[in-house]
Amino acid sequence: MKTKKVVVGAVAAAMLSLSVCSIAPAVAAGETVQISVGTAEAKAGEQFTVDVSLADIPSTGIQAIDFTIAYDNTLITIDSVKAGAITTTNAEGSDSTNGAMPIFDSSILNEEGCVNLIWSTSLQDSSYWLSKDGVFCTITGTVSKSAPEGTVADLKLVPGKRETYPGSGALVGKIACGYFDGTSKVSYEVAVKNGKVTVPGSGVTEGKRGDANCDGQVLLNDAILVMQSIGNPDAFGESGSDAARITSQGVKNADVAGGDNDKGGDLLTNADALRIQQYLLKLVSEI
Repeated sequence: MKTKKVVVGAVAAAMLSLSVCSIAPAVAAGETVQISVGTAEAKAGEQFTVDVSLADIPSTGIQAIDFTIAYDNTLITIDSVKAGAITTTNAEGSDSTNGAMPIFDSSILNEEGCVNLIWSTSLQDSSYWLSKDGVFCTITGTVSKSAPEGTVADLKLVPGKRETYPGSGALVGKIACGYFDGTSKVSYEVAVKNGKVTVPGSGVTEGKRGDANCDGQVLLNDAILVMQSIGNPDAFGESGSDAARITSQGVKNADVAGGDNDKGGDLLTNADALRIQQYLLKLVSEI
């Protein structure tokens, strides 16, 4: 991507950020746009693909959205970004600024461990804005050949890693998402759900029944993690934001109750947490 396009596109989208001017934008009360990144599993040296999706887009639509996905560039690199179906709004053929600033724009910066994503149009007609929930873009990347088994590379949604405008010296402080209403700008609240790429396998701990946190032992904290992943999936589920969240291998390990033979197979429930506790109390001899 040409640097000029990144700068022009970033400035346009950043017009919705609080840090661009001293006049705070209006906030659409009760309107929260959901941004989520998918999960994937790939062996060292192999490619992976994840979708970035938008949901709960308000009826007024989105005229501009600007955010970044950050990742550990020692574990993964990003190869390509493909615009999703919801970004096709016919704005491309109607917006006269499209030649200088693509409606959908991405900037892959593997050396910094991030990919910047922007969709914006100067058209005031909201029929050309983002209005449908669905896939915003699809990201393809590659796992490092040296990534250890069991490694988890987080895909974190963060504000754009750039200045509010060239030379400002101040970084964007929030994800920009909203529209202009005449000369006023309206911002939506944004809720994020981070993604991850998991390198399968975790050495000696892989497959140990009841070992929800994959530390090689079955302890009370395994039962607690199961209950946390069920009760607070946004933080402790497989795609949760907490560093101590359960992994896909942990889910397999902890699924010890239910199913056809009461040995698991029906995904995680509180029955699995109870079975682990019964095992620790020696009320059952195996799990």
